[in-house]
Amino acid sequence: MSTKLTLTIDKSVIEKAKDYAKNQNLSLSGLIENYLESLTSKEEKSPKVSPLVESLTGVIPKSDETDIKKEYYEHLNKKYS
Repeated sequence: MSTKLTLTIDKSVIEKAKDYAKNQNLSLSGLIENYLESLTSKEEKSPKVSPLVESLTGVIPKSDETDIKKEYYEHLNKKYS
């Protein structure tokens, strides 16, 4: 269901928005509706994680899980002993 909405916006902003909407093959109403929809739906959606990032999750240990300096010292000790 569509409902009319009256907004007060600076004339230069409206002109730029009309040009942008025209270049995107959208109406100004459609552009604003899409924008408002994206703003309000962000709270509902969790951010998308790409498959690559998902596959790399957990590869680097957290600093509190591993004492990197100790491991490096042990590595050098074995190497040069």
